[in-house]
Amino acid sequence: MAHRSVSRGLLFASPWIIGFLVFQLVPILASAYYSLTNFNLFQDPQFVGLHNYQRMASDELFWKSLFNTVYLTVVGVPISLAAALVAALALNMRVPGQWFFRTIVFLPTVVPVVAATYIWRWLLNAQYGYVNEALGTFHLGQPLWLDDAIWTKPALILMSLWVTGSAMIVFLAALKDVPEVYYEAATVDGAGAWSKFRHVTLPLISPVILFETIIAGIFTLQYFTQAYLLSQTRFNGASGGPDNSLLVYGLYLFQQAFVNLNMGYASAMAWVLLFVALIGTLVLLRLSRDRVFYAGD
Repeated sequence: MAHRSVSRGLLFASPWIIGFLVFQLVPILASAYYSLTNFNLFQDPQFVGLHNYQRMASDELFWKSLFNTVYLTVVGVPISLAAALVAALALNMRVPGQWFFRTIVFLPTVVPVVAATYIWRWLLNAQYGYVNEALGTFHLGQPLWLDDAIWTKPALILMSLWVTGSAMIVFLAALKDVPEVYYEAATVDGAGAWSKFRHVTLPLISPVILFETIIAGIFTLQYFTQAYLLSQTRFNGASGGPDNSLLVYGLYLFQQAFVNLNMGYASAMAWVLLFVALIGTLVLLRLSRDRVFYAGD
């Protein structure tokens, strides 16, 4: 009977298993092999050992793209998650029209990335963009944004604040799970709003914050679409922006694979990105060991 149940389970799971083997596991193993070869799609792969990995050490654009991506991850992710948490705290309050405000905050998340990126490209235009017009109204500086290497990455971080709706929903769900009795006890002890947030809310939702940090970090390491579209020019395609300040890791990998046809080198870059994400995740888990509180601790 147990054997029959296992067989039925495998039968129902077989579409996913076959899809995983064909569309994920096989390409993963193939990329591991190609990373050790010189391969350009038109000729048979030539085994070169670790040459592609050694080549990265002297590739300035590789290090530039890695720096840009790590910058967006280390600086942008905390800012985005902080904005999402603030939005969740505000929308957790019992106010009239609560559902409406939650919908407004979440709505940008469902806008297609390509459409949203072109909207922001227009908003951040240095000459007629609404962002600079708004800054000018308050007599503030008007950066060149996408035309200035100093401001391109802050522009990407600003764009990321527009789509914090997904993280906001997760934080909102976590806030709903905090037992009201803890806040009542804190009130009896004379705790104010800040003390309640610091000593009650943050510890109880810290596992969710860690989860969102890891997920957002991994997604940011794979950043591609926005940088590709924002750095496009009429003549050069996706050039990487001024001084390659928009050349994120995913964009450089794309250029190596589909523009220069260096499939072997691109495969090696993909594996390096995997190890960067793995190391970053392990570091986060280690640093959070004494700062994240789970039920029963």
